[in-house]
Amino acid sequence: MMKVVIAGFGTVGQGVSEVIGSRQALFETLGQKINIVGAFDSSSIISGNNLDPYRLVEKKKATGKVGDKTIDDNITQFIAETDFDILLDTTPTNIEDAEPGLTYILTALNAGKHVITSNKGPLALKFNTLAKAAADNHVQLKYEASVGGAMPIINLCKQLLAGENIESLRGILNGTCNFILNRMKEEGLPFYQALREAQDLGYAEADPTYDIDGIDSAAKVAILANAIFGMNVNYYDVVRSGIRNITEDAIALAAEENSVIRLIGEIGNGKLEVAPRLVPVGHPLSIGGTQNVANIITDLAGEVTIAGRGAGRKETASAMLSDLISVIQETR
Repeated sequence: MMKVVIAGFGTVGQGVSEVIGSRQALFETLGQKINIVGAFDSSSIISGNNLDPYRLVEKKKATGKVGDKTIDDNITQFIAETDFDILLDTTPTNIEDAEPGLTYILTALNAGKHVITSNKGPLALKFNTLAKAAADNHVQLKYEASVGGAMPIINLCKQLLAGENIESLRGILNGTCNFILNRMKEEGLPFYQALREAQDLGYAEADPTYDIDGIDSAAKVAILANAIFGMNVNYYDVVRSGIRNITEDAIALAAEENSVIRLIGEIGNGKLEVAPRLVPVGHPLSIGGTQNVANIITDLAGEVTIAGRGAGRKETASAMLSDLISVIQETR
């Protein structure tokens, strides 16, 4: 039996809890049962043996809190001293100092517990510190859900393309920006009107800064640069510009050249960058909608393209599920 604690119980954390409930038969085929022994959000905590994943979600929806106990400064002590095997970290991204997720993850790793996380902040700022902590303590650190949601780019590159020399990677890593740019092209909308539409549909936050200024994409580029290319970089090493200043005229000029404008993250060929680029119509990176897509150039397989939904409750939970299965298989 594997005991898990869910850190953060917002949209993604609830999705992870539901997936654990719905996939117990799958875990049993792998010789395991997943037992939730704790969960906490920003204001409350619950612990116990074999907590019901669906009841946790129901309580959160009904009360706004996952637990009955008020969270306090002893949460790191709870992580360090509670008997469990895997921390499922779904705390929100903080690109300023990566807290509180960074402390939660490091505490778990140093206590000899595996970590699966969807949080970009700690990985974008302290990737190699976290990787070293995992190696030093002989535990697994998994983070497929931190880049691309349901688009399995990290596991694809590290496992299925493990024998390849990956020369470069270019991708659309933020579905919100892609939606906005596509609406500007298809309907001739000005930027801020397309942004409002994205907000109305729930694709963009009330404060869309992380998306439209390329912050989210740059964090993902830093993670991919370290995870796939073996670099030693962080978010601040990524040259970044967003889409805030893209005009209808620029969109129209691109169309005259049979191209579209897309916010592209790029690694390789001397670049570590996020910026709007001209992409020829028909190219894999000219895709519309809210999907993420990555175009990977390798020495043997040549060009490999992968696409998938980059965000969402079930989509991100599916990526964490794949990492959970991986930990089960690697620790049998």
